[in-house]
Amino acid sequence: MQQVKDVMKTDVQVIGPEATLAQAAQSMRDGDFGLMPVGENDRMIGTISDRDITVRAVAEGKSGNTKVREVMSGTVRWVYADESVDRASAIMSEHQVRRLPVVDRDKRLVGILALGDLALNKAQLQPAAKALSEISQPPEHASALPV
Repeated sequence: MQQVKDVMKTDVQVIGPEATLAQAAQSMRDGDFGLMPVGENDRMIGTISDRDITVRAVAEGKSGNTKVREVMSGTVRWVYADESVDRASAIMSEHQVRRLPVVDRDKRLVGILALGDLALNKAQLQPAAKALSEISQPPEHASALPV
């Protein structure tokens, strides 16, 4: 069974909570990624995604000078590097996320696993398709919008 460490990306950039959204967006653009762990005092305290910047900041009228801390997701979903890709897919599905920070057994950040990383690996197409299907489902508690 394939492990997360076999398919994850190891080029991970961490941003501080006092950085601005403009700095986060520029790093994401330059690095071509959509999620950054937020670190403070050698601890991962949250994540910021391109979606957080768009939905929680820009759509609410916040400026590029807004601190990452104000719009980051404080709940961090993660997976161990030595866990199976199936387990990572299940976490993505359960929490409806497309990217997961990857940590070692000392809980040190060692990579990022994106749904696309699963899809690029032919052996993992079925778990990736299942995760995408479940991620794309609206949450059970969400109410239907009127037509």
